[in-house]
Amino acid sequence: MKKFAVTVAVAMGLTCGTAAAQETAKLAYIDPLSGGGASIGEVGLKHYQWLADQINAQGGLLGKKLEILPLDNKTNPQEAVVQAQKAIDAGARYITQGNGSSVASALSDFVTKYNERNPGKEVLYFNYAAVDDALTNEKCSFWHFRWDASSSIKMAAMTNYLKGQPSVKKVYLINQDYSFGQGVRKLAVEMLKAKRPDIEIVGDELHPLLKITDFSPYVAKIKASGADSVITGNWGQDMALLLKAAADAGLQANWYTYYAGGAGGPTAIKQTGLADKVHDIVEGDPNTAIEAAQAKEAEFRKKYNIGIWYPRAVNEIRMFAQAVKEANSLDPKAVALKLEGMTADVFDGGKGTMRKDDHQFFQDMYLRSFGPLKAGQTFDEEGTGWGWTVKGKIASADTTVPTTCKMDRP
Repeated sequence: MKKFAVTVAVAMGLTCGTAAAQETAKLAYIDPLSGGGASIGEVGLKHYQWLADQINAQGGLLGKKLEILPLDNKTNPQEAVVQAQKAIDAGARYITQGNGSSVASALSDFVTKYNERNPGKEVLYFNYAAVDDALTNEKCSFWHFRWDASSSIKMAAMTNYLKGQPSVKKVYLINQDYSFGQGVRKLAVEMLKAKRPDIEIVGDELHPLLKITDFSPYVAKIKASGADSVITGNWGQDMALLLKAAADAGLQANWYTYYAGGAGGPTAIKQTGLADKVHDIVEGDPNTAIEAAQAKEAEFRKKYNIGIWYPRAVNEIRMFAQAVKEANSLDPKAVALKLEGMTADVFDGGKGTMRKDDHQFFQDMYLRSFGPLKAGQTFDEEGTGWGWTVKGKIASADTTVPTTCKMDRP
């Protein structure tokens, strides 16, 4: 009788789970919620929960509530695949992830193979922050869409800016030792050589991903090299702790980064005292955004006490909702076909397009510096009294890079 009761309970639970899955559209958020990447993952989760609330306030997706399913990948590719299967078992047919590229590669492979084995039950993967070029080149997949600029787009924008900075003469490269970080160093070397062959690369360092707690030995090498500028793709604690070590050592250098705006980054930058010497490359800026975006920025900050780090997540969810509406379906294949080639208004102003050839999103990019708030600026970061100032805008048309993607379509 006990065994029978357990069987009935399990069956009832599965039935309830299936019913719940039918009543909601589940989007699994698979990112680090523990360990060294947790500070990034937790903020990303807030973005998606906030965005789901907005979609649901507007009636949901074809009348179904958008539900965010948080899952911890521990910044580990194998764990991410385990969590993706859990999400599918729970009724999710959409997943989103961003940190980091090794995890993204594993998820893209998993989703593609899963869909081949399960026709009619496909899953779609939305990438909001993993920027390894391979994901939209040799490893491209019909079931993967990327809203963040690829690593080559970001580096092209950054080096275009550096081309016009004659004071930059000696550059030190420091990056995380995995696919993304290795890609950043390679792109930096190639693009600097092409655009500023006079620049001397005085150091090229790779370090373990999210394992270093004290970057002072690395900063000592940077100081000894005589570098006037540092280029890094570091993110999460690897960015914040690197800048903290630079502050402690009194390193006087310009920083050109992908992710200095992440958790702890602004506080660490102010501690360096290097006003307007730490830069990042982004797809939007709150202090120059359109009025509607600034209103949403203020709303988000009031609720979570942090800025919108991911305007691209806003673009992702808005375009997802639009694709569902146009397809009149929540079927992932139908949604994917609508997303291909879609042009949409981007969060901070202007237009963006999802390229059909490789599912890479293109929009205007901005290079910014961090320092004391300027006249007319509203938003500071992390209560520092400092904010971001746009130094250069790179038009969407000028960020277009070629692709080697040869996509198999279902």
